[in-house]
Amino acid sequence: MKNKFLLVTALILGSLLSRAQRVGSTPEYVIALTSQWKGERSPDGRPRVSDSLLERLKKISLEDVWGVLRNKGYQNQFEGDWQVIHPDSVMTGRVVTAQYMPSRPDLIDVVKSEGKAEGRAQQGGTNSWPIDILVDGDVYVADGYLKMADGTLIGDNLGNAIYAKSHRGVIFYGSVRDVAGLEEIQGFNGWIKGSDPSYIQQMMLTSINAPIRVGRAVVLPGDVVLATRYGTIFIPAYLCQEVVVTSEVTELRDEFGHQRLREKKYLAGQIDSKWTEEIRKDFLDWLHNYPGKLPMTKKELDDYLKERNY
Repeated sequence: MKNKFLLVTALILGSLLSRAQRVGSTPEYVIALTSQWKGERSPDGRPRVSDSLLERLKKISLEDVWGVLRNKGYQNQFEGDWQVIHPDSVMTGRVVTAQYMPSRPDLIDVVKSEGKAEGRAQQGGTNSWPIDILVDGDVYVADGYLKMADGTLIGDNLGNAIYAKSHRGVIFYGSVRDVAGLEEIQGFNGWIKGSDPSYIQQMMLTSINAPIRVGRAVVLPGDVVLATRYGTIFIPAYLCQEVVVTSEVTELRDEFGHQRLREKKYLAGQIDSKWTEEIRKDFLDWLHNYPGKLPMTKKELDDYLKERNY
């Protein structure tokens, strides 16, 4: 029994040490981080939330998403106060994370050696490594620890490479260079904390697809991000469908409530408090006769309403 315990302990420690030595997280580690997701995954282990949900998420407000996440116990998923390259655009996507730190020679040697063992490009800087793994629908999210001068993670060359691979953009808790060039990349967008004409130096990549902090937010690989001019919010993949449907119904409730208040059918206090059976039935009839196309399927709506008591 003792020998078996020692063997299991050795295997666990070996697993932890092998993770610590890697630059890119193993698929097994990413799956462990996101174990509550039960759907399709990318080859790197990240949850692959559907494109249709990503598209629906674009129409939802940050406040509605935040409300659902807060009620689920997720209090640390929002970060605001960004400089947005194209403020009028909304971006959603599946997160690829990267962690940067100030340079330290012995650690740089380890990172470069491990990167070579992992088959990562040996020409150019390590800040190209997260870009190399991007696929369509990914959003490159990096903790650049707010370094401005000499901390610019990309310029327009890398910006073009990012958009060619992901058809999205970046969210950097740090800076970029050549914003004018980045603005010219059609479809690309960026949420950044600042810009500087300098190039990156005395700064090193330490991990890809590991947990990172972006200001107030904790971000995991495979999270789904909603980014607007008002801020960014990171949604655990396993909650994305519930967040979308709940938020869509909330917006329909608001639309119904506003209409009925304009019609003077109910008092404000009646709409703002728990609905009576009369109002609830009125809302269901209103949904049944909704003049446009509902954002969710009938099954999604029925399943949601079945579990709610207004």
